[in-house]
Amino acid sequence: MKATIASTIDALRDDYIAAVTRLVAMPSVYQDDDSGKPFGQPIDDCLTETLKLCDELGFATYKDPEGYYGYAEIGSGEQMIGILGHLDVVPVGEESAWQSPPFSPEIRDGRLYGRGTQDDKGPTLAAMFAVKALLDSGIVLNKRVRFIFGTDEETLWRCIGRYLEKEEAPSCGFTPDSVFPLIYAEKMLIQSWLHGTGDAAVELSCGGALNAVPELARYVGPLWEELAAKLDELGFDFTAEDAEVTVFGKAAHSASSDTKGVNAIARLCMALRDIGVTHPAVRFIAEQVGEDANAKEIFGPVEDVSGRLTFNVAQLEINSATSKIGIDIRVPVTFAKEDFDNDIYAVAEQYALRYEEFDVLPSLYVPAESPLIQTLMAAYQEVTGDCESQPMTSGGATYARAIPNCVAFGAVFPGRDKVEHMPNEYLIIDDMLRAMNVYANAIYQLQGVEL
Repeated sequence: MKATIASTIDALRDDYIAAVTRLVAMPSVYQDDDSGKPFGQPIDDCLTETLKLCDELGFATYKDPEGYYGYAEIGSGEQMIGILGHLDVVPVGEESAWQSPPFSPEIRDGRLYGRGTQDDKGPTLAAMFAVKALLDSGIVLNKRVRFIFGTDEETLWRCIGRYLEKEEAPSCGFTPDSVFPLIYAEKMLIQSWLHGTGDAAVELSCGGALNAVPELARYVGPLWEELAAKLDELGFDFTAEDAEVTVFGKAAHSASSDTKGVNAIARLCMALRDIGVTHPAVRFIAEQVGEDANAKEIFGPVEDVSGRLTFNVAQLEINSATSKIGIDIRVPVTFAKEDFDNDIYAVAEQYALRYEEFDVLPSLYVPAESPLIQTLMAAYQEVTGDCESQPMTSGGATYARAIPNCVAFGAVFPGRDKVEHMPNEYLIIDDMLRAMNVYANAIYQLQGVEL
C-alpha cells in the first residue's frame, strides 16, 4: 500500500506545482481597505480561490460568511483530525532584493520561488495533496480530516479565534508551518508598542511586520553625510545619496532574530545616537537593544530547554507629533509573562516611553509520550529513515498553540534552510513530495489511533 501511495504522489507532482503556483500568485498580504472583508480583499480572494481548489479535489468546503476563515473536509466518523494552515503572507519587503517577482512564481533549479511558498501555502497544499493521494489509492478514512484555512496568522490570529468561537474543534491536529520532525513546545509570543513624543527634526518610518526582522531602514534629512560617515566607521552596510541614507540588515523571522537576522533599524539607531541624536526612541533602541537580539541589557540572560529569549525591534515611527516602536518578544516556555513585566515597564519609563501590549500568545507544550507525537514521529521515521532527529522546541508561533492536542509538523526537513519572511522565499519541489509521503503516512496511521 505504501508503494501505491508513493507512486500516486509522484503522479500528482504537476498538479501540486500548479496548485501552489495558483495560490502564490495571489498577493494575500493584510490590507486595511474599504472592501468590508476583515483582512482586506486580496486575502479574501485567496481564501475563495483556495476553497475552489478544494472543491476541485473533491473536498466539501465551507467559507465563513464574514470571511474570517474557511475549511475543507473529507472522510467520515465522529472524531476529526484538524490540519491548520494559513493563507496570509507577510509583505515582500524590498522588491529589488527578489530575483523574480514575489507573486509571479518561478521554478529555478528544482525550487519554486515566491512569497508564501514555504510559509505557508506550499506546505498546506502538500498536506492536502497527501490526503488526495490516500483517497486515490483506495484508502477509506474512518475519521474526518478537516483543513482549516486561517487568514490572519501573520498579524493577530483573529481568524482562528473566530473559528473556535463558531466551529467544532478537532480531536487532534497538526500545522505544516514549521520543521520536521515536529515541534512539541513553542515559546510565548508578546508583541508590544512603546509610545513616545515626536520630533520634527528626525522623522523616520521604518520596518514592516512585527514578526519579521527589518532588512532596511531609511533616513532622509540634513544629518545624512554625518550619518553615512558614522555607519562607515561602524562597519555597517548602507548606501547614501542626495540626503537619503539606507541601512541594510538581513531579513529573518523574529523567532530566529538572534541567529539569522541583522536588524537594520537597530543599526540605524546606533549610528544616529552616536552622532548626537537624542530622541528617546532612538536612544532606547541603541542603548538597551543594539545588536543584541536577546536584550540582555533589559532582562539579563533568559534561557531554558526551548532556547533564549529573543527581542526584535520590528518597527520605528517618528513624526512631528508622536513616536512608536514595535517589538516582538519570544519568551522561553518555563517563564511567565509576569517575570518580565516589571523590567520592560521600568526601562521604558527611563526613556519616557509608554509600554502597551498589542498581542500575547501563550506557550505550547505537548508531552513527547502523547499518542499524537508518538504517531507523527513513527510516520516521519518510516518514510525518511531518520531516527536521529528528535522532537524540538521553537520560538515560532504556529496555530498549534490555538488548539489542544496539536503540534507543528513539517514541512522543512532537517538540514534545509528556513526562508520564510525572507526575500526569494522558496520551496524545494522534491522535498514537498517527500513531505506528502510523510503526511499521507501520518494521516493514515492516525486513523487507527484513539484520539
